[in-house]
Amino acid sequence: MMRKDARIPPCLPGFEQIRRIWSEQDNICIAKVLPGEFYVTTRDEEIVTVLGSCVAACIRDRVTRVGGMNHFMLPVITDQRLRDERQEIIGASTRYGNYAMEHLINTILQYGGQRGNLEVKVFGGGRVMAAMTDVGQSNIRFVLDYLETERIPIVSSDLGDIYPRKVVFYPDTGRVRVKKLKETPPLTVVSREMKYRESIRDLPVESQVELF
Repeated sequence: MMRKDARIPPCLPGFEQIRRIWSEQDNICIAKVLPGEFYVTTRDEEIVTVLGSCVAACIRDRVTRVGGMNHFMLPVITDQRLRDERQEIIGASTRYGNYAMEHLINTILQYGGQRGNLEVKVFGGGRVMAAMTDVGQSNIRFVLDYLETERIPIVSSDLGDIYPRKVVFYPDTGRVRVKKLKETPPLTVVSREMKYRESIRDLPVESQVELF
């Protein structure tokens, strides 16, 4: 069994399944969020994900600095579908935008966040495969409508376009780094999203980075 790096601080309860590694270069713990996952921290950590048509919301309390990121694949699931497919949906509910947003926000509030102090940055929703239904636009419409309804201010965003993105979020400061992966074959990211299991460790972030 691989020994856990002693430099990695404990995560909040419920996030033990999130892959976390120590960055020698940046001297910080990195949490890697896959499709359908979310992660919240009260520490100075880096949260990273890769998006195709999916959307990620980076939300933090600007006073307490507790914050996190989600990564959802589909905009919404109705109560009727929840009743019809209960076992399937409960097991992976955060694939859907309404559940992903509620889980992320409620967990931030649980660990000291205040709704009036929340701010959000949103990313993704690219049409990375021209032949596919534009799920990205549905995800974008959902997240914008959701945040308007909840009256949570969007302080910045990078949505749409045709490229996958790598997103790196620092909840402690609110800083986000985004790189459009123009050299990455779109099918690679689409396959990762749909198969729900691929790693993001080999996708670079050091160059052509936009700060939000």
